[in-house]
Formats: sequence, C-alpha cells, structure tokens
Amino acid sequence: MKPDLLNQPLRLPNGCVLRNRLAKAAMSETLGTYDNRPTLDLVQLYRRWAASGLGLIVTGNVMIDRRALGEPGNVVIEDETDLTALREWARAVTGQGAAIWAQLNHPGKQSTKGLNAFNLAPSAVPFREDMAAFFETPREATTSEIRDIVERFGRSAAICRKAGFSGVQIHGAHGYLVSQFLSPHHNRREDEWGGTPEKRRRFVLAVYAEIRRQVGPDFPVGIKLNSADFQRGGLTEEESIETIRALTTAGIDLIEISGGTYEAPAMSGAMREPKKESTVAREAYFLEFAEKVRAAVKVPLMVTGGFRTAAGINAALCSGALDVVGLARLLAIDPDAPAALLHGRDSLRQVRPISTGLKAVDRMGIMEVLWYTRQLKRIAMGREPRPDESGLAAFVKSALRSGWGTFRTRRLRAQS
Repeated sequence: MKPDLLNQPLRLPNGCVLRNRLAKAAMSETLGTYDNRPTLDLVQLYRRWAASGLGLIVTGNVMIDRRALGEPGNVVIEDETDLTALREWARAVTGQGAAIWAQLNHPGKQSTKGLNAFNLAPSAVPFREDMAAFFETPREATTSEIRDIVERFGRSAAICRKAGFSGVQIHGAHGYLVSQFLSPHHNRREDEWGGTPEKRRRFVLAVYAEIRRQVGPDFPVGIKLNSADFQRGGLTEEESIETIRALTTAGIDLIEISGGTYEAPAMSGAMREPKKESTVAREAYFLEFAEKVRAAVKVPLMVTGGFRTAAGINAALCSGALDVVGLARLLAIDPDAPAALLHGRDSLRQVRPISTGLKAVDRMGIMEVLWYTRQLKRIAMGREPRPDESGLAAFVKSALRSGWGTFRTRRLRAQS
C-alpha cells in the first residue's frame, strides 16, 4: 500500500500550513458585475468548493486595473471600495478551514477586441492571422506604464491581505502579461525589460518583490508559470527552470506548473495528448517537467492538468515530484469531487474535450474556458452542472453574453 499523502498537511516556506495537498486551481468565473465588483454568486460558488474539503482554493482572474480586463465580469481589486464584499468572499472559504488565494492578473494583449480602450504588451506583436478577428494588436508598454503595473500588483495584494484572503498567486502563465514578458516571442524589447533571458525575467521578479514589500514576509505568495509556451519562439523549458530558480531564491512560497497560451492551449490538454501507456497511467500533463524542476530546486510545487483518479493523484505525490495536486475542470462538473478523492474514491464525472464543430473556434481552445465558465455560473446559482451541455450551444450563448458584457462594460466605464 502506498502512503496516503493527499491528506497530509503542507508547511510552506513562510510557515503557513495547508490542511491537505489537494487544491482547486484557477478558473475564470466572470461572476463579477460589469463594473468589476465581487458578487454574492462568488460567495456561493466558493462556499460550495470549500465544503468539499480542499486544502487550497485559488480564485480565477482577479485583475489589478479596470482599464485592463481579460473578460467582461472580471473582478478588479485596485482600491478598498469593495472591502466588505471581498471579506465575505474570503470568509466563505476560510470559515470552513481551507485557504483561499486571490490570483492576481493583467491580461496584456490577451483581451478580446472592444473590451478595453487599448491593450498593452511588452512589444506590439499581433496574434496569429486566424485570431486577429478576436484580438487587437497591442501597444508596446512604456517604462512608466510597466512600473505602474508592478505597483498595482503590490497594492492589490495588500488589499487582499486586509480583506482576509490567505495568500495571493501571480498569474504568470497562459499568455497573460507576466507570461508575455518572459516569452521571446512576445517580448522583443531591447531595454531593461527585454533582450536577454535575464532581462525578460526582470518584470516577474519586480512584481514579486513589490507584492512581498507590501504584504510582508508571513503572507503566502505563489505563482503560476508555464513549463513552456508550446509556441515557436516562445518560452522554453530551460528558461522556465531558470525563472523558477530566480523566484525560489527571491523567496516564493509555491509554484504551480502549467503551460501554453490562447494561441497554443496546452493547459487544456489539447496539444499534449499522451501517446505512451506509461504516460497515460501517470495522468498529469506536466509531471515530467515537475521532475526536472524538483531536481533543480526544493520550492513546493503544484501541478495542475490531467489528473483523473485517486490512484493517479496519490502516485504522483508519492513520486516526490510535486507537493500539491491542482484540479480545475473536474470541479466545474463535480464540485464535490474532492470529498471523494480525499477518501480514496474517484469522481463519478469525467472531463471530456469540448468541441463546437467550428474549426476556427476549436483551434483556439477557447471552449475550455467558455463551456466550463457556464458550469460555474450554474453552481453559483445553486444549481447542478450540466456535463452533457452542447459545446456549440454553449459557444453561441457565451458569445452573445460576452458581446453584451463588452457593451455594458464600456458604457459603464464611459459614465464613470
């Protein structure tokens, strides 16, 4: 019998303890108002997850700037206006013994057309041709804009601490701004913020340093990073490991490993279909990379993506390559799955590929966000998920809602 590591607590480098090794990874909920404030729907959704026994719950995209949204309905934390609502959101989780970390993010170029007045990125690199209809070419950020964004990450983290969140996670993966700065494809600058691997890492290290300065040493700060971008000219595994070394030296508390971008959506598994039986048995998409990281550093590691069974999860933990198992899509179709897994049983639900039948849409992997977001809304409303919902129907409804949300967001911003 292998030891049951999933139920063991984990002490982070700063001394904080997670009650077990099972985490809910970030999924974009878009349950905020169209002027980007938290809602009771978020409280309801997170209370349901916390009751399942999870040790750590990471929120979906919490943006640091109302001028830089990833989607309509993102929650934005840039001042203390919504402190009461944020406290209620945090208490819904911490009141049941789990930790809740706010995932702080800036979309950079990865924001749909029309939502923001303009999009910033390290360099003015357009999306690939078949995605240009959905995403505008960004403007290259100025040095003063970069410094403002760094400061905003710190301010948002400090507000999260004041509101009672257990920690924060920097979103440095999936093609958003931090990820863009790390990528040679997206970051073509030749100043202090780009041109060499060391300079491309400067932004993420500055963000971490500013957050740590504003929250202090005893508040957990983690990061979600790509193992690689799986995109020509993008971040490689070698550069990713060097980034992890630098963050470990700086004092990061937990690193979650993922991969891909909207243009190369490896995080959904669409580009990483396992071929060998041994790989299928190991389940996790990024476990091999985690083993390379573990050989290089001793920082606590979280791996998300591909886990299907209690046996697979326990085997991954027993391998020593990771310390925390992250679940995402499964919790959108079975919010009670952690209760079963923590008792050694499998969920009765299985994650399936979501397809619309429209090649242009399916190539982007965007349904791995939109379809699951619809299930989160059902849970937040006190209903059960619909695992059999049509991908095409979900796309049409999501597109209509996104269009209306974009219009309302721009209208409210103009009136403020």
